[in-house]
Amino acid sequence: MVKRSKRVSLATQKCIPCEGGAPKLSEHQVEELLKEVKVWNTEEEKLHKRFIFEDFVSAMRFVERMAELAEAEGHHPDFCVHYNTVDVTIWTHAINGLSENDFILAAKIDALA
Repeated sequence: MVKRSKRVSLATQKCIPCEGGAPKLSEHQVEELLKEVKVWNTEEEKLHKRFIFEDFVSAMRFVERMAELAEAEGHHPDFCVHYNTVDVTIWTHAINGLSENDFILAAKIDALA
């Protein structure tokens, strides 16, 4: 993981392609990065967050914006829509765990909601 200044927001960074071979983040690194993305939680080396919207249409608009963002970043979350609720899960598939990219994408998704 590249060491970065505390003043640089995750949401302003760009995901870096990961083809595997990169190490997973340590528990300490995950704990530090979790401070920068509010209300995301970790389970099984994945980030999870539930977004609740006014109605189905609002939830689907969010999913559409999230899909455009994910494609632009080259880093794609898993998600499930339940009427007005969108559950999002992020992890780096190539390393089967968490990387800094996951936290960058989480911060950018938060900015969409």
